[in-house]
Amino acid sequence: MELRATALQALLATDTDTKCALLSAIPDDVLVDCEKQFAVPVGIPGRPEKPELIAPGKVGRRSMVTVEGRAILVHALAHIEMNAINLAADILWRFAEMPEKFYRDWLKVAKEEAYHFQLLEAHLRTMGYHYGAFPAHNSLWEMAEKTTDDLLARLALVPRTLEARGLDVTPGLSAKLAQAGDKAGADILLIIYRDEIGHVAIGNHWYQSLCDAQGVDTITTYSRLAAQYQAPKLRGPFNLDARKEAGFSEAELQALET
Repeated sequence: MELRATALQALLATDTDTKCALLSAIPDDVLVDCEKQFAVPVGIPGRPEKPELIAPGKVGRRSMVTVEGRAILVHALAHIEMNAINLAADILWRFAEMPEKFYRDWLKVAKEEAYHFQLLEAHLRTMGYHYGAFPAHNSLWEMAEKTTDDLLARLALVPRTLEARGLDVTPGLSAKLAQAGDKAGADILLIIYRDEIGHVAIGNHWYQSLCDAQGVDTITTYSRLAAQYQAPKLRGPFNLDARKEAGFSEAELQALET
């Protein structure tokens, strides 16, 4: 077993159980070939036939009043985690010639994202639904497609932008589920929130590392990349404590708020 080749195999898997199992089974001390360049295969990312992918504005309402409304929310979160699995697997195989620690860091992310998806999918089944029961949108993966040839942009705009948004909203979603009587769902979101701070920290670390290696400023470079790749504009309120814990500097947080 070699890490980057196995990550590509998992990325191409269309069955979610297979995808999660492949990543979860990779040993932490697995062999890593940092230099290997892969030909880009067809079928990235591997997905099941469902959920149907639709425009973000057409995704169903997430009312906390009904079981179905809460299931729509849990399903949307499960879909985010499935995209996060694919994103971690993609960064592992696609970008060569990084330090070995880079790949081991993203293996940790991939495994934890698989765990998160499995928690949410299992909870969804207790609610009488399954992954694929509702439509979903593809915004997270669309940014991955835009940044296939630019690792610095991938790090800036996926973990530090789209995934970091979860640090702002997840505690509130957990509280809403708890208030609606879904303590199990609320507890799952707190697990995800805890781990996602670490995932964003990994993104921040490697973004800073690449900026240092290229001799560029983190804040002005982020602004340039966000404009170049048409990243969504972030609006508050922001969870500044969690973002600080995840490695955002005071200057970055000030820039975010202004």
